[in-house]
Amino acid sequence: MCICVDCRWVDQCQAYHAVERQHGVAHLTANPLFAPQEPRIHVQVLDLADGQVGVEWDVRDCGSFELDRGRWQRLCPDQVVPT
Repeated sequence: MCICVDCRWVDQCQAYHAVERQHGVAHLTANPLFAPQEPRIHVQVLDLADGQVGVEWDVRDCGSFELDRGRWQRLCPDQVVPT
């Protein structure tokens, strides 16, 4: 799971913006200004049905992470938290 959903910077972060782009979801902000320090993005290749391949992107560690539990959910109260 991406640690960004519980980070103070999620709606301003360039790394999370890249993860959103890879997942093909709407961005929390069009032009994030926060450049995180040393984000570590875990990329997992998945075997899908019919010989398809999927890719899962998650930020697993980040030098700029600041815990703000539930931040993403407060920003998007009517949506399911990404996993």
